[in-house]
Amino acid sequence: MSYKKRSLMATKTLSLPSSADILRVVLPNGITVLARENFSNQSVVISGSLAVGSLLEPDDKQGLSDFVAAALMRGTRNRDFDALHEALESIGANLGVSGGTHSTGFGGKALAEDLGTLLGILSDVLRHPSFPVDQTERLRGEILTGLRIRMQDTRSVAFENFRSLAYPPDHPYSRTMFTLAESLPHLSLDDLRAFHAKNYGAQGMIIAIVGAVKAEDAVKMVAEQFGDWHNPEQPAMPSIPEVPLLPEPRQCFKKLDGKTQSDIVIGWIGPSRFAPDFQAANLANNILGVFGMMGRLGATVREAQGLAYYAYSTVRGGHGPTPWTAAAGVNPKNVQRAIASILNEIQRLTSELVSEEELADNKANFTGSLPLSLETNEGVAAAILNMETFKLGLDYLQNYAEMINAITREDVLKAAQKYLSPKAYALSVAGPELRR
Repeated sequence: MSYKKRSLMATKTLSLPSSADILRVVLPNGITVLARENFSNQSVVISGSLAVGSLLEPDDKQGLSDFVAAALMRGTRNRDFDALHEALESIGANLGVSGGTHSTGFGGKALAEDLGTLLGILSDVLRHPSFPVDQTERLRGEILTGLRIRMQDTRSVAFENFRSLAYPPDHPYSRTMFTLAESLPHLSLDDLRAFHAKNYGAQGMIIAIVGAVKAEDAVKMVAEQFGDWHNPEQPAMPSIPEVPLLPEPRQCFKKLDGKTQSDIVIGWIGPSRFAPDFQAANLANNILGVFGMMGRLGATVREAQGLAYYAYSTVRGGHGPTPWTAAAGVNPKNVQRAIASILNEIQRLTSELVSEEELADNKANFTGSLPLSLETNEGVAAAILNMETFKLGLDYLQNYAEMINAITREDVLKAAQKYLSPKAYALSVAGPELRR
């Protein structure tokens, strides 16, 4: 049986989450709760986000939002670090919080019977962090150590310098680990406390709960733990500025001593997840550098020409104009040839219609991978959160295969031509030698 036939059968037979089995309730204080029952095992998963991100940071305090998010699990007014983690371990649960540009994410897992306890701990963490001096300073040191390691990694450096090239200096997406490393040592505990007090609140919070709990009970437990959360100072998240497409090539070659590999990033300003042509661009990207052993880039740059250790492409599709990039790790002597080969594939994708067979295979890859992503409670919760975050509608997954299969060769070409260009791009290379 062909991959395409298998994927279509799997998509048809899977019970996809939809408005028929997802309970969506908006609490009076602005929290959106989405619950889906699954009694195939006795666990429950929570996945959610808060309307807090680095977009709310002052320009002179970069990294503050992520620092606050990471510090939430270091202690609360009711539990110090040890007590907090002992409370989770005593019920075999896990819980984590992470910062981002547009939101702060959280997620956890427990036995269904302990959902109320897990939500209580989450409420304590999000609403009552204590930012203890010892744990917060330890965390600062851990973050700085991680940054120093990344600043010596050729792939990380190439991607960070790409951001500086592709985005205007005052754009939030232009911020890099280099400016973060400069700012982080100067952030005070008062800065963390003030940022949390002002920006953390229920408005815009989303929480998806999937597992062996009645949907109505899940909503009730969220209301019990978060229903009285109000922060009159909580600001609305600012909109992300648009970015014009790159008008000409921009280049950065960064020398890192003691390295044996060069990493290349070539990129453009890509579509947001809200863009009508996002899925056409996503399909074009799959063809370029994802499908099989990393698409056309893998087949040519890595396999046929032997120029790269790896080669792939990514279109991120976030809240704003996130990057569309092609990346490769190469022997330093192959940098220029690899760049030329990548740009040649961009030329092909933006000037020729993809074949019917290639399009069909990549569509089958999209629709066939959907059931796999929904095999676990974690996958379902992530999908539900994604649908709510990007206003896709609760029947998005039901309509997904039809939507993907409606994309034409012309749609793929049009999306590639809109966002990609072999003549206007941001090129970042990091490695042992400066070779232009």
